[in-house]
Formats: sequence, C-alpha cells, structure tokens
Amino acid sequence: MPQPLDEALAEVRQLLLGPGLTRAVAAGRRRGFTPSVTRAQVRPVTLKGGPRLQIVTDDGARPFTRNVAPGDEAAAAVDELLAEPFGNWHIETGSTTLQLRVTKKGDAQVHRAAAAPSPAAAVAHDRQKQWLLDPGDPLFKVIGGNAAKRRQTDAFLRALAATLPEELPSSLRVVDLGCGNAYLTFAAYRYLAGRTDSVRVVGVDVREDQRVRNTAVAAELGCADDVTFVAGTIEDAELPFSPDLVLALHACDTATDQALARAVGWQAKWTLAAPCCHHDIAAQLKGRPAPAPFGELTRHAIMRERFADVLTDSLRAALLRLNGYKVEVVEFIDSAHTPRNLLLRARRTDTPPTEAQRAEYESLTSEWGVTPALEKMLP
Repeated sequence: MPQPLDEALAEVRQLLLGPGLTRAVAAGRRRGFTPSVTRAQVRPVTLKGGPRLQIVTDDGARPFTRNVAPGDEAAAAVDELLAEPFGNWHIETGSTTLQLRVTKKGDAQVHRAAAAPSPAAAVAHDRQKQWLLDPGDPLFKVIGGNAAKRRQTDAFLRALAATLPEELPSSLRVVDLGCGNAYLTFAAYRYLAGRTDSVRVVGVDVREDQRVRNTAVAAELGCADDVTFVAGTIEDAELPFSPDLVLALHACDTATDQALARAVGWQAKWTLAAPCCHHDIAAQLKGRPAPAPFGELTRHAIMRERFADVLTDSLRAALLRLNGYKVEVVEFIDSAHTPRNLLLRARRTDTPPTEAQRAEYESLTSEWGVTPALEKMLP
C-alpha cells in the first residue's frame, strides 16, 4: 500500500546514515520534476583518514565522487540527496533491502525484503539462487510467483542483461509484441527501471481483454505512466515511439516473423525473440522431397518437424544478419521447464552483409525449396 513520501524518505535517511549500509542507488524522476543529477550511488568506504560515506553522482556527462565524514557532514549530504526529486531508491543493508518508488500521485510504494547473503555466505551456500529480480518483488504478489514463473523470469532477465550494454542510455523505449498476460513485460520494466533513468514500455496483444487486464496490473504496481498497453496485431499496432528494444516472447509461428520484421523496420537497437510453433517452413518441407543426401531428415514426420524448427530459426538469424544485426541463438531456459527454450538475441550494428553471407542464405533456401515468411515481410 502507498504511504506518505516524507515517512518513507525518513526511513531511507535512517538506513543511509546507519551502520549497516552496504550500498544505495537513486535514479529516475518523479512526475513533473527533474533531479539535478541523473543518478546517485551511496556506499560506505574506509580511507586512510578513516570511515567515509562515498557519494557518486552523475549529471549525464561524467560522474562526480565525494567522500564525506560521518556525522553532520554525512547527514547534510544525505539530506541534499533526499531533497532531489528521484523517482526510485534502492537501499541494501546487512539485514534488509528496501525499494522505494514514487507514484504519479506523489506517494511512496515501499517494498522490504531480507538482504541477500554476503559473498562468503553465497560461497558456503553455493546452491542458493541469486535472482536478478527479487522473488519478494511486488510484481510476483500481483501475477503469482510460483517457482517455474520465477525461474523463467530470471532466465529472461539474464538473457536481457547479456544483450544490453553495461551503460544504458538515460531513456529507454521498449515494446513487447504479443505480450499476453505481460508478466515478462513487467519484469523487464522492473529490472530496467533500476538500471536507467527513464523507461517507457508498451505491450501489444491482439486481445482487448488482455489490454484491460494488463492496464489494471500496471495501475496496481504504480507504473501506469510508464507501462501502457494497446490492443492490435503485431503488424498494425501503432506505438507512441520507435522502440530501442523489441521483445517477442513465444509469439506463435509467423507472428515471430512479424515481430522481427517490425524490429528491422524500426531499426531497433536490440531484439529478443523466443520463437514458438514453427508451422510455416514445416509445411513447405512436407510438400517437396529433401535435397540429396538429406532425405532421412524429413522422411519421418517428427524428424521433419524438428528439422523445420532448426531451419526456420537459422534462416531468421541469417536474415537479421543480412539486415545489419549481430545475432546469437542461445538457450532461453532449461528444457526441463519448457520445450520452447530457444532465444534469438540480436544487436544492431549496421554492418553491411558480405557476399558470402548472401550466397549462403540463397543456397540454403534454394536447396531446400523454402521461402521464409520473414523474407517476404522485409523490404
């Protein structure tokens, strides 16, 4: 439940000046306000002159570091930070983690959880999972937090983290095409909001009831200003911006191709697609004999379907490369949890394709007599 902001900031102040502080980060901005710095980080350090509170602020051009002495100097510096209209605070101490988010009405949504184990404890308990999104995050209270959902969420966020650069742009625009019930949409927002100043997310799904349901969840989580939803097809949905990051997670059959085509059209910097249900190429393979000597690959229906999965995603990756992307095909989540566990991870480089890449793609499609749906959708 929201609580008065001044009460929440008083608790933040107590943690920042307390003896158990590990680190704290402030970022984002409140509605209608802009802080004088884009980000601030606070942590205790020990210098030759004794213990200090280190404060690192970033104005978007360069970081600025200062080390303040305990007592009145530290208190004044902390009060100065708390006066800034940051939208988010994340504080870690030896015993607790506190996350504060300022709602559009100016109230505070606060989540508290037990602190993650220390590095020494993590070594001693090496089987304990370190989640990128706290399993106690309010998101899981809203959408449900069973073990399988937490595992898939964490696997997705790790793939997302591996795709994006360490330093994100100060403003990030994201679209999730075919978002469904949007729990990964919200997970992406919660994770990215802690890494950059401003994140705007739009979820697209063909069903109006999903739009209504997801919009209500966004309001319950206090992020309705930043996370919005539209009902429409992947091909025709209109967005308020051209996205930097395109997500398409388990869009069925050629819906994945539609999402990739839109990502290319938008010249999105990053794209993550987890394909599902590869019917299109499978149907094309069924209609003609395989080139010699590969008849055994398609003679039996189950083998033809599995080969079609591999061929489809190989051709998708090749087409993305031909359109200026560096592509990796990786495991999304262990196959023990879902059979649809492949992820196409693409980063735009604008590197022109080589003649060898073009020839390889053309040879592959002509030998097997297939025309990928994505090829038809791209210019």
